[in-house]
Amino acid sequence: MTEPRVSSIDGKLAEEFAAPSHVDEVRERIAAFARLHAEAGRCVVLISSGGTKVPLESRTVRFLDNFSSGRRGAQSAEYFLETGYAVVFLHRHRSLYPYARTLSSINVLDALEFSGGTQEPDRVVVNPEVLPNMAKVLKKYREVTDAQLLLPIEFSTLSEYLHLLKASAQSLNAIGSKAMFYLAAAVSDFYIPVCDMPEHKIQSSNGPLQLSLKMVPKILSPLVKDWAPQAFVISFKLETDAAILLDKARRALETYRHQAVVANVLDSRRGYVVVVTPTSQHEVVLSKEDVNNQVEIEERIVTNLTAAHERFIEQQVG
Repeated sequence: MTEPRVSSIDGKLAEEFAAPSHVDEVRERIAAFARLHAEAGRCVVLISSGGTKVPLESRTVRFLDNFSSGRRGAQSAEYFLETGYAVVFLHRHRSLYPYARTLSSINVLDALEFSGGTQEPDRVVVNPEVLPNMAKVLKKYREVTDAQLLLPIEFSTLSEYLHLLKASAQSLNAIGSKAMFYLAAAVSDFYIPVCDMPEHKIQSSNGPLQLSLKMVPKILSPLVKDWAPQAFVISFKLETDAAILLDKARRALETYRHQAVVANVLDSRRGYVVVVTPTSQHEVVLSKEDVNNQVEIEERIVTNLTAAHERFIEQQVG
């Protein structure tokens, strides 16, 4: 297996983005996870999920954030696991989590009750009327965790995300084409370099705030070319203007030379996406019947992409 090359962005990451203290530990954990599942004949997908936070001060009080609950990443992780993949879940702290997402729409305390009534408050059980599928969800989660199929890695800031993605890619490079990157995180396009941040809280008494933000380096380029060049890479393109969506998706494929873009419009992303590849585009649509049957579009997306990944691996071997 070839070693990852050093890209021009590596220096920029080191100089302008503070690396988390545990990045080497994460690199080793992912390398061990990849070895374990490669030896078992499994593919490994890294799913990035949730938004990134951009601090405005070194001792952060204020920050810029990206819109994302992590729903697509969490749902997709479950379907990849059902398909037989092992999953590295690189997710924003407190964003939605596989299986636990079931609890996101309720107050958990409303789903709990004392088993013997208020006279015997020593045992707490789940109210099946509030969470009718909890036993099924918990069983699936236990099966996944007992089999060591899910490796969660948390990030919060943009800097943490970039360094952890790089470390993850370099570790997964060891399994070649059996690695997939499903980059569903909403990553900021702008940032303030560490060297330009004020140390303390910005004072409102100084008057109106003017910020000068730099463009975040395009991390997709070194990932595809240098860090994990044999992997199957999927990026996401979200727009509010449907008229420019597919052109931007195709332009991304031409620029970065990766394998697929999942293109979606903000208002219709729960029921319609287009999977764009260098040679094709495939519409993934939920019908009214699908919606009534609680089908999730992520199931269809994952089915499409795992089939494409299988073809990709066959081409690499051939």
